[in-house]
Amino acid sequence: MKKDKKAVILFSGGLDSTTVLYCALSKGYKCSCLMFDYGQKHNKELKSAVKIAKTVKVKYSIIKINLPWSGDVLTNKNKLVPVHKVLPKTIPPTYVPGRNTLFLSYALSLAQSINAQVIFIGVNAIDFSNYPDCTPNFIKAYNSVLKALKTKITVQTPLLKLNKAQIIKLGTKLNVPYKNTWTCYNGYKKPCMKCDSCKLRAKGFKEAKFNDPAIA
Repeated sequence: MKKDKKAVILFSGGLDSTTVLYCALSKGYKCSCLMFDYGQKHNKELKSAVKIAKTVKVKYSIIKINLPWSGDVLTNKNKLVPVHKVLPKTIPPTYVPGRNTLFLSYALSLAQSINAQVIFIGVNAIDFSNYPDCTPNFIKAYNSVLKALKTKITVQTPLLKLNKAQIIKLGTKLNVPYKNTWTCYNGYKKPCMKCDSCKLRAKGFKEAKFNDPAIA
């Protein structure tokens, strides 16, 4: 029955994960959002995630993870977020090693505990920062892990092969509150508009021919 459809949403409060949440809700899933405090230098995304989850009245949990060995720029307070004129084709310093693998493992544990059928994650392999855990190969491999664990739970990635403009058009149809999302790698009062994430977001809104309500 449709009422019994349950999903775990890996939810950051960013543009992609919020679009995925609204996609899952539109498909009739009863959603549980899983958020992570993994030592990132600011909590702007987490605040956005909580606000959005409360708006749509879905359950949410914030999991604290300690990664003391991580040397990436998102968790290391001594490193600045780089500004690239051209998006790198190699793995950038904003990549947090193992992050999505850890997140999916927590999501699996929650999904099995609440009898959810699906884990949704907002990875995207078109307009993205070249993270290896946001690719079709990674998702395929993780679904193979789920099969090996003899579970029928699957990881679904509705945005995987969409560019940012297509994602924004989809989200606009679903009335996603992009004004309340936070994408910037920095935790300033307003988006920096210089980091890779801000540039990808701006590119998407420009190509979709919409104004970004978060910076209006």
